[in-house]
Amino acid sequence: MGTPEKLSADDKIPVAAAPPDNWPAKVGWLRILQVALDAGLVTLALTCAFLIRFDGSPGKMYLQQFLLILPVFVCLRLLSNWICGVYNRLWRYTGLAEVVEIGVSILTVTTILMIGRTLGLLAIGKLHLSYGIILTEPVLAFLLLVSARVVRRMQTEHQQRKHWRQPVRRRALVVGAGEAGQMVARELSQRQDLGADVIGFCDDDPAKLHKRIGHLTIFGNTSELERLIDSLFVDQVIIAIPSAPPSEIRRIVDVCRNSEVETKILPGLFELIDGRVSVSQLRQVSLDDLLGREPVQLDTASIAGYIEGKTVLITGAGGSIGSELCRQIMSFQPKEMLLLGRGENSIFTILEELKRRPEPVKLTPIIADIRDHKRLFNIFRKHNPGVVFHAAAHKHVPLMEDNVTEAITNNIGGTRNLAYLSDEFGVENFVLVSTDKAVNPTSVMGATKRIAELVVQDVARRSRTKFGAVRFGNVLASRGSVIPIWRRQIEMGGPVTVTHPEATRYFMLIPEAAQLIIQAGALGSNGDIFVLDMGKPIKILDLAHDLVRLSGLRPGADIEIKFVGLRPGEKLYEELLTAEEGLTATTYKKIFVGRPQAIDHEELTAELKRLFEAADQEQEGVIRKGLERVVGGSLTHPELSNQVEKA
Repeated sequence: MGTPEKLSADDKIPVAAAPPDNWPAKVGWLRILQVALDAGLVTLALTCAFLIRFDGSPGKMYLQQFLLILPVFVCLRLLSNWICGVYNRLWRYTGLAEVVEIGVSILTVTTILMIGRTLGLLAIGKLHLSYGIILTEPVLAFLLLVSARVVRRMQTEHQQRKHWRQPVRRRALVVGAGEAGQMVARELSQRQDLGADVIGFCDDDPAKLHKRIGHLTIFGNTSELERLIDSLFVDQVIIAIPSAPPSEIRRIVDVCRNSEVETKILPGLFELIDGRVSVSQLRQVSLDDLLGREPVQLDTASIAGYIEGKTVLITGAGGSIGSELCRQIMSFQPKEMLLLGRGENSIFTILEELKRRPEPVKLTPIIADIRDHKRLFNIFRKHNPGVVFHAAAHKHVPLMEDNVTEAITNNIGGTRNLAYLSDEFGVENFVLVSTDKAVNPTSVMGATKRIAELVVQDVARRSRTKFGAVRFGNVLASRGSVIPIWRRQIEMGGPVTVTHPEATRYFMLIPEAAQLIIQAGALGSNGDIFVLDMGKPIKILDLAHDLVRLSGLRPGADIEIKFVGLRPGEKLYEELLTAEEGLTATTYKKIFVGRPQAIDHEELTAELKRLFEAADQEQEGVIRKGLERVVGGSLTHPELSNQVEKA
């Protein structure tokens, strides 16, 4: 504990921590130095003002006046600087904000002095203080105070930029003194190119408080974070608690935002487990961190049992869920992965990414439309897949309200093609990626996904293939989510559009959704619908506020929040189960199973035939009525009633 503190090379500001009994005093010496230097500069400014006013030869009376008035000027200037926050700043980072603070401080004191002079409060005997001195001194004081800080910044930048790649150093406080926090501290000390110097830790474990790890001290807990940021002149806070709950991350981020310091976070457990992110790649806090989910405990043995060494077909492989399925399935080393999609660009992108992976898996890109039965038949005959993950679908609710026939042919027809061919070619496992919008659907998209579930359940009753559907809610930041739209709106200065102030949705992260889909495929099923644990529903408005704040702006002040009303087919809130399905736990913590409903094969086949015939003839009203007959609900637009009657 008696080890002397380590000083940085450029300005002798403490980089490591002092012992816990006296560290505030040792850190405070920098403020004392700032105040002392400013006192000298104010004295110089007043001296020069007197010399200018009296042409360099003030008389004895004015010299006496100078000596008596000097303490008043110095005290007022320093007190005003303190109140305006001038001494909360490091001189090496002087910028426009610091200059404005000094200007406000100078102007405030000068105004007080002018009022005092006018009221005769600055008279010494019968000798009044000259207005010329009162007006000249603030100009000189401003120039001297600002110049000293600018010179300090120029000196710092000169030292730090001897090489053009050398970044400006930042003082970093690491929140979390566990293994992850220590790893961050070690890497930052070795990676000078990252431009951060760790000055210490902050941790909520009482046993660690005021202890030292190497040459770094654990200064306090997170409840003291605001004070630590101010006292230690922290430029950057690094959150190094991968398992921290979202409420804790939100609290820390709010403190950092109020203190106007940069916040970075260590990649979460989803990213670290996946191995795609190095702990040195600290990133900005995102909505994923604020949403927060417990890491999925995968039964890797059961997953490997049905994937390893098999040919796996993933439809919609270029989409948000499909591409994440590809990444995670690849780690279980199937013999071959068939990346099927209709968009060549998205398939090319995921293919190039997967090629860089070390696993010895054959990758086969396939550009195909799942509505083309003949094309799919040839693919199954050529590659004979053992496992099928069906993620391809039209998912945009408002778009499908305006393109009903596409929803029918793609979501229902494509699923039927794949399910029938999987049964015909003896696929071992078939997993349909479904949605919570299939429950009591009020939209065309939700209704078509519900019928897709019924098709899978129907085929499962007479097939040796293990069929299952996985139902979950919205995936945060997926390609079809509202997050990219909000980001563009924020970039354009707003407004951010929200459908309804009370609208709620279930949200989960893309990696978690993919992991649970893969895990559900390991469960023996006969057309079961697996429901993922989505946690608690989240208000859309709260999510919008979080995104605006993470962008460094204030909702309602910097960015307007505008309510636009629910769009056609949208619900105020989502459900995960119908009343008839119930819910039964499985052997996996976050996966539940709903009871299959009785399905009349002949009736379903007849209804599908009518739907496809209506789709061929673009009879939108007939299609909506047909969807209502199969899944219930109210899907018919009032303006289509005449079309239905005519049909």
